[in-house]
Amino acid sequence: MCIEDLGDMDILVTDKTGTLTEGKISFTHALPAGEGTSGDALLTLGLLATEANYAGAKVSSAGQNPLDAALWESSGAAVFDPARFERLDLIGFDHRRRRTTVLVSEAGGPALLVTKGAPEDVLALCGPVPPAVQALLDEQFDAGSRVVAVATRPAAGLARLTPADERGLTLAGFLVFLDRPKANARRSLDRLEALGISVKLATGDNAKVAERVCADLDVISGGTLTGVEVEGMSDADLAAAARTATIFARVSPEQKARIITLLRQSGGAVGFMGDGVNDALALHKADIGISVDTATDVAKDAADVVLLDKDLGVLADGVMEGRRIFANTIKYVLMGTSSNFGNMFSAATASVVLSFLPMLPGQILLNNLLYDSGQLAIPGDRVDKEQLRAPSHWNIAFIRRFMLLFGPISSLFDFATFALMLFVFTAAPGEFRAGWFIESIATQTLIIFAIRTRRVPFLRSRPSTGLLAASLGVVALGVFLPLSPVAGVLGFDPLPVPFFLALLGMVVVYLVLVELAKQWFFARDAQQLPAAPPPVQRRHATHHISRRAFRFSIPVKVPPAGGPSGRGRRMPRRRAVRNL
Repeated sequence: MCIEDLGDMDILVTDKTGTLTEGKISFTHALPAGEGTSGDALLTLGLLATEANYAGAKVSSAGQNPLDAALWESSGAAVFDPARFERLDLIGFDHRRRRTTVLVSEAGGPALLVTKGAPEDVLALCGPVPPAVQALLDEQFDAGSRVVAVATRPAAGLARLTPADERGLTLAGFLVFLDRPKANARRSLDRLEALGISVKLATGDNAKVAERVCADLDVISGGTLTGVEVEGMSDADLAAAARTATIFARVSPEQKARIITLLRQSGGAVGFMGDGVNDALALHKADIGISVDTATDVAKDAADVVLLDKDLGVLADGVMEGRRIFANTIKYVLMGTSSNFGNMFSAATASVVLSFLPMLPGQILLNNLLYDSGQLAIPGDRVDKEQLRAPSHWNIAFIRRFMLLFGPISSLFDFATFALMLFVFTAAPGEFRAGWFIESIATQTLIIFAIRTRRVPFLRSRPSTGLLAASLGVVALGVFLPLSPVAGVLGFDPLPVPFFLALLGMVVVYLVLVELAKQWFFARDAQQLPAAPPPVQRRHATHHISRRAFRFSIPVKVPPAGGPSGRGRRMPRRRAVRNL
């Protein structure tokens, strides 16, 4: 995984909490389901049904999820007296049951079973729900509030809990929470959309809540799939539906992973952004696993990229940087393959025709050293805006076509130089080598200004100052060396002045021909039928295991067990991305 892969992404699956919303969940109010329960009593039941440890008249925050933490941070929690209650047993929350159940007693009284969780699941354990209560719940969902239901039943004589005990409950009411949309979320979504990235939400929240958040942010939804619907769909049906759907609500970790796998199989480069323990599976399945610095260690361990801010704007910066790096990498690849192919063809032909070596081994190495030194400035070059608007993928066929067109053009001017040196200047071997050395450096280096853009060079796309200076400096040095005092040591003989005038004309004609060929090549390439979706990269089972060892291993002395001790290695830390 490298930063270029981040720029390759065209589908992003993410939770809404902390990305589209502020991630600061606050408890707003309690809604009793009947006259017999007050709001304060309902809040107390909700506090009892958390996984926080309130034994010994003290409350421990260990193990709290965001909703439970919001309950304990509310003003009503200040009057909760943990000394009054004793927890007898607990069935913790999991993403299949989507609820927590506790067995408590007050001041040594009879046991009470309290269940708190997703309204749909808790209501299924209760008796018939009055229409007014269902309408109240729908009203909260439509408002975009996050809601958990609380239900109870007497459990006198019960000492241990099993899931079978969660039956015959009486609804006590609903606890309502709010997580406001981020002020900059719309702007971040616009940036991702402009980059050709389709954003999809995979959340454990109710579908109406997710839809309301999208509506508040003016996100046009392509449809909603719930976990129940996903469970009942075949892979083929889900793959087709997932491509158009925007929201996946009430989905389990396994369902998230399945959705991501099917999106990848449809040809997309899929990124997944998650920060919880249960997101690890989906992070593994994605092409680009993205987490945040405040995430759980398991999530950060499973991720490819760790953001220092949970902000889609930071992610958009990373995508832009990835595409810029990829675009500059492609510049060098296209330049290197075409130039080397042309030089290989020219050198092979000249070696057959001439009675002497067209260029000595040391001169070839010097030529390559100068040429490659000038290209060290490519990573800092500017990139045209249109190259950043859509994901770019490695296309070996495209590179091969480019090489087969521009390589022979380079060879054509090499042959013209050979003819000029032999038939016009009747050059000796030292002069011949000096002439080809200078022409080769000039044409190989200056072609970057045509290759780096699909626009007209300089007029509509200016290179960076560093690239311009490096390229012209290399050409100047290439011209100077055969004329310098060390020319004899390098095997060069002085060249006549008319050669340089001819060289100037040849370079101008060469660059014009390359520009015309470039315009024809890209126009023809744009008219070709789109290529088939790239095959899904099958990761070995050890892909992430090896990556985790690479990122998190520290020196460890292994105790000997009938043999010599082993010692681990210190490995580089993972990449962190912030405001790239």
